[in-house]
Amino acid sequence: MAASAGVSDELWDEFHTVVNMTSRELQEWLRAEDAGEETEELPDRAGKRTGRRVLEILGKRRTDLTDDDARVIERVCDVVRSQRPPELDPKSGGADWRHGLMDIGHDPLKPVR
Repeated sequence: MAASAGVSDELWDEFHTVVNMTSRELQEWLRAEDAGEETEELPDRAGKRTGRRVLEILGKRRTDLTDDDARVIERVCDVVRSQRPPELDPKSGGADWRHGLMDIGHDPLKPVR
């Protein structure tokens, strides 16, 4: 796929703010989430697809982003914005809520940078 210039400075900055887990933290989280008693996914297939895409995007330079990457960035920012309004206490959501956000790289219990 060709590189995209479709990610504004604001969206790029927002993505790197809402995705507050490091690549390593996200990768470990995705692996732990997929580990089961009977089976465990291969490391590059662990976790939800969007979480794996976030990991890929974190490993890219902005100039190497594709149109699909831009759509993932927009979706992740929209999800975090809608599920984590600024006035929401990070401890007010349940474990499923937190884990759902962590699946895309946002840990609501981490301090905002």
